[in-house]
Amino acid sequence: MGEVLSQAEIDNLLSALSSGELDMDEMQGQDDRQVKNYDFKRPAKFSKEHLRTLEIIYEHYGRLLSTNLPVYLRKSCQVSVVSSETVTFSEFSNALANPVVLGIVTFDPLPGNIIVELTANLAFAIIDRMLGGQGTPLEKSRDFSEIEMIIVEKIIVICIQLMRDPWKNVVEITPMLDRIETNPQFAQIISPSDMIAIVTLSIKVGDVEGFMNICLPYFTLENVMDKLNTKYWYSTIVDNKDEDFEEYIEAMLQHVDVPVKAVLGNSAISVNDFIHLQVGDIIRLDSKVDSDLNIYVGNIKKFTALPGAENDFYAVQVTSVIREEE
Repeated sequence: MGEVLSQAEIDNLLSALSSGELDMDEMQGQDDRQVKNYDFKRPAKFSKEHLRTLEIIYEHYGRLLSTNLPVYLRKSCQVSVVSSETVTFSEFSNALANPVVLGIVTFDPLPGNIIVELTANLAFAIIDRMLGGQGTPLEKSRDFSEIEMIIVEKIIVICIQLMRDPWKNVVEITPMLDRIETNPQFAQIISPSDMIAIVTLSIKVGDVEGFMNICLPYFTLENVMDKLNTKYWYSTIVDNKDEDFEEYIEAMLQHVDVPVKAVLGNSAISVNDFIHLQVGDIIRLDSKVDSDLNIYVGNIKKFTALPGAENDFYAVQVTSVIREEE
């Protein structure tokens, strides 16, 4: 709807026309409207604002990958968002190589599935690192073996679980890996003409660089499209207090495995006696049978305990706790 003029503006306009300040013919010849072709086969369901918000989400996701993947690959990883675009699903599937790693992911509570695509060279480099190699990709592409697919599936599951935190400002999702396909023909999750958003991540593992594409169908994101804008995104970001970080770190530390050892005693023997030790030989220790044992957590003496057994296993019973000041 055009702008409505006031009576004063109408009078000024008529006065300018009558005095010759404005030429009616020139005004009729001007047309500021820009006409664009609209392809009904490719409706513009994703705006630039939507794509920008998806980039923000997956920039956060890239930082999580950079932090977590080195734990499993034992090598530095650099992850960054390269681009985001909207295409039809047929254009996406036709551009895929064969073989390729396609993780079909359920995006509960949102309907439908998304696809996580990992290029073959990056997948083989990850497999090589997981098996103790240098992370060198194959010179000639081939199909994945069953053992290799199990290793890739483990990495894909780790990557998928990391999506929860970046999406929590939009919706609380529970992504689960449904299956992995290596042939694009078996990954037809939506109609070929449906629109999708593709966010491309560049992943560099050591000297090997590859791409991860996140395929997000409009059908899956339709219920949260109103939330995919930067204004909503920044308005929902809540500053975390220091107490929240302390609770989070404490919860993480509770699941860390630490070595615990009970020292029965110490003894000093000569190298000659050590070389000639045989089964049944007795070594005299510096502790008595009824004395407390020292229990070490890591390299720190933390408890004292009495030796014993439980259900045919050696065991100790804690008798005291050694404080730091002690």
